[in-house]
Parts: sequence; C-alpha cells; structure tokens
Amino acid sequence: MRFLYAGLGLLFVALAVIGIVLPLLPTVPFLLLAAFFFANSSDRLHNWILAHNVFGPMITDWRDHGAIRPGAKKAATISIAAVFGISLLVGVPTHVLGIQALVLSAVLIFIWTRPSG
Repeated sequence: MRFLYAGLGLLFVALAVIGIVLPLLPTVPFLLLAAFFFANSSDRLHNWILAHNVFGPMITDWRDHGAIRPGAKKAATISIAAVFGISLLVGVPTHVLGIQALVLSAVLIFIWTRPSG
C-alpha cells in the first residue's frame, strides 16, 4: 500500500507542476493530496515536499491556517478570468457560459474568503 500511496503522491506532484503553467489545473489541491499520500507512505517524500521552496509554504499555510497566499489568490483570479474569456472568444453556448460563470464565481468566492496566510 505504501508504494501505491507514494506513486499517487508523485502523480499529484506532477499534476501540480503542470497546474503551475496551465490555468485549467489547480496547483494547491494537487499538492495537498500529494502531501497526504506522502505522509502515509514515506517520511522522506513527506519531508521533501514540506521543505520544498515553492510547494512547502502553500501546504503549510493551508494545513496550519486554512490560508491561501495573496499571490496565489491573484493568480487563480487571473486564470479563472482567462478561462472564461477564452470561452467567450470561442463562442461557447450561452447556457454553458451561465453554468461556467456560476461555478467559477463560487470558486472565486471560496478562494477570496480564505485567510491570506
């Protein structure tokens, strides 16, 4: 089971790295999942991700305070606006835009109501 958890942790780290450059994938939720799986599989990997210069602070902010850093909030807002803007530009049907606007607004409300670390 430890190997499965370690593999899942590595998979979620890979998805988080892709999420850094791809606005459609969230980064922090994947990092939180990776930290969970590493905590249950390998102390070495768990300590590595918590000590990582980029990933570690995001995980510990969330774990300790339920907080999202202001820079991450701004990046998420810009990414969400870009995704919605692209949907407008490519002519997504109105009913899909309505659903998208509702879901993305809920995500933004959640993000911006979290403490700022």
